[in-house]
Amino acid sequence: MERLILQRLLKWKHSPYRKPLILKGVRQVGKTWILKEFGRRYYENVAYFNFDEQEEYQQFFETTKNVDRILQNLMLASGQTIHPEKTLIIFDEVQDCPKVINAMKYFCENAPQYHVACAGSLLGIALAKPSSFPVGKVNFMQIDPMTFTEFLLANGDKNLAQYLEQIDTLDPLPDAFFNPLYEKLKMYYVTGGMPEPVLMWTEARDIEAMQEALSNIVDAYERDFAKHPDTREFPKISMIWKSIPSQLARENKKFLYKVVKEGARAREYEDALQWLVDARLVHKVYRSTEPGLPVSAYDDLSAFKIYLVDVGLLRRLAQLSPTAFGEGNRLFTEFKGALTENYVLQSLLPQFEVMPRYWSQSNPPYEVDFLIQRENDIFPVEVKSKTNITSKSMKKFKELFPDQVKLRVRFSLENLKLNDDVLNIPIFLADQADRLIGLALAQRKHEHPLS
Repeated sequence: MERLILQRLLKWKHSPYRKPLILKGVRQVGKTWILKEFGRRYYENVAYFNFDEQEEYQQFFETTKNVDRILQNLMLASGQTIHPEKTLIIFDEVQDCPKVINAMKYFCENAPQYHVACAGSLLGIALAKPSSFPVGKVNFMQIDPMTFTEFLLANGDKNLAQYLEQIDTLDPLPDAFFNPLYEKLKMYYVTGGMPEPVLMWTEARDIEAMQEALSNIVDAYERDFAKHPDTREFPKISMIWKSIPSQLARENKKFLYKVVKEGARAREYEDALQWLVDARLVHKVYRSTEPGLPVSAYDDLSAFKIYLVDVGLLRRLAQLSPTAFGEGNRLFTEFKGALTENYVLQSLLPQFEVMPRYWSQSNPPYEVDFLIQRENDIFPVEVKSKTNITSKSMKKFKELFPDQVKLRVRFSLENLKLNDDVLNIPIFLADQADRLIGLALAQRKHEHPLS
């Protein structure tokens, strides 16, 4: 499989400011595979240490802070060789090993000639704990589920992936590209972006094996809930997790604690929800009161929506059958467009530094699905899973904030086009949103140089 993060890892390898790397990502998103593949392609050898399988290796970090001695012990115990600059050292499953994480400080300060990468599935949780953490001594990188572009590459559709990457005008796509991309996107909704289900589909076209792979990932996550230090939180985490499809199936997708359990109060459940957010199993999107900077200054902390890390997992958790998705647009409208919203958010996250928000007002009710910050501009984003694409909310948003709205962005099943200040992006082009917004802004500036 071709993962685009390899380019970022290569940049890290050659950076004059390289520090030990901490690669974060949920369980089974492909962290270990990508690091080993990166080492195989770009280093003479890889020295791999898994602290879950070989707990005794943790002791080497407890008795000394001397990097050479730590490495000497690891080499002798494992029979692996480590050369400065030429070996990629991988420390895996480090989330329960604070001493290993802390040792990155000594690698950074005293042994920068060693290339070290750490990975772990619940690192977000570990790093949220107040422990002696090597602040400023590590580089962070996030690995997310496979994007639709990566799915196309895995599926043998290199020509379609290349076509997406080279779109440089806002003209409608020819049917010869639009139709197959639309069909492939349906399949991506079914498999999602976790590497194993994708592999089951792209290599064997085996729906049952793909379904089972997704179920196994969901089970693995649910077993992780039990790792919360406070056992009383475990059932709460589980209940929030299982409520996500119901939360997203409602017309108003604002998160309600009472959907988790009748009579549930925020203060009883907010720690459990925060655990899921820290683990990056769910994304929390706050309501914004207006499009100002910094974005966080306008957060309404009492109102938010939550989405799942991956659209395929959401489909599996909602127990939607893959067979229903051969029927026209049903896949996009099923479940109040929740799969499409989840997919669009998933596609936006790697492209924009700031977590998207959403905007709404009641009385009369209006809602804009997402607000994204690109450089110092904020753009309202609407997700339309049907072909009916008229929108009162986007119009209202522009009326209320005319000076802040340079461009309105809509994802829908319509073709690519810029209509005045509304950029319509076909849903399967969500990976390219940042670039397409740039093209639209440049075109508008050219057409309206004084505005």
